[in-house]
Amino acid sequence: MARAGKDFIGQEAAWQEWLAAIASERMHHAWLLAGAKGLGKHAFARAAAAELVREPGEKLPDADTHPDIHILDHLPANDDEAKKKAEGKPFQVKRNITIDQVRRMQQRLNTRPTLGRRRAIVIDPADDMEKGAVNALLKSLEEPPVGTYFLLVTHQPGRLLPTIRSRCRVLRFAALKPEELDAVIRRDVPQADSAARAAAIAASHGSPGVALAFAEHELGAIHALMLRILHEGDEAFALRGRLADEMGARPARERLLATLDLARATLANELAAAPRARQARIIEAHGALTRLSAQAPTYNFDAGLLIMEIGGLLASTAMPREAAR
Repeated sequence: MARAGKDFIGQEAAWQEWLAAIASERMHHAWLLAGAKGLGKHAFARAAAAELVREPGEKLPDADTHPDIHILDHLPANDDEAKKKAEGKPFQVKRNITIDQVRRMQQRLNTRPTLGRRRAIVIDPADDMEKGAVNALLKSLEEPPVGTYFLLVTHQPGRLLPTIRSRCRVLRFAALKPEELDAVIRRDVPQADSAARAAAIAASHGSPGVALAFAEHELGAIHALMLRILHEGDEAFALRGRLADEMGARPARERLLATLDLARATLANELAAAPRARQARIIEAHGALTRLSAQAPTYNFDAGLLIMEIGGLLASTAMPREAAR
């Protein structure tokens, strides 16, 4: 179900800009929802699409079922994974948004919207479109059908072709302030006490997604070990062993993904205060973690090896002689 605009704590300005655009007579046909991962763009895009297609006097529709909202995201990796999705179980997804998905969407653009005057196309994330999909989408952006609007979620706008970016209006998402993060945690993880909320806020680097995952999965002990590895190094692998023990032998996928995001946020927090000689190592490790984060939902990584990889990347920033393992 699409979330109401009032629920987007910290992104009120973006929501008001979207409402103003809908109300205008010459609304731009393509939008980039741009900002770091974990700022709420996923939910925002669906709510924005629902608001766009809503007819006057009607309730906000469900973005996942409305016939005039088409969402292109990662499909299940195969038939077995599709069955898991249908059963509401965790499932593996394909690495990319494919050209076939874009072409199926374009076939629908040959007809008018089903229920109203407008149709919304959400691509989430546009960063993960394969090359053929990008080229196919560009044709639709160049000659958009009347009443069709595109919302491209992007964590890294620089990865998109300049020809895509130049045809889109950018809606930027900013990091949240501590009081806004606190409000988000209170709303979505009401069982978290004040100490847990404070720790989540400190670790999140302004990302509500990281803060919520921190509180929900109780990542305080893992975060403390990450900080020790960053500041002390881990030449004997002892801290990495403790990190793996803290994660457990068979952690839930959601907990594993949350740990990856936490590691990235921890490095981002560390960067500002680091001496220049160390900043290059932090940036390199952050880039490697970003790539792992992109791969983790689609690859069947061994949890223990992945945790050791995370620990090795963190250690590489503290001890220049130690390569990430």
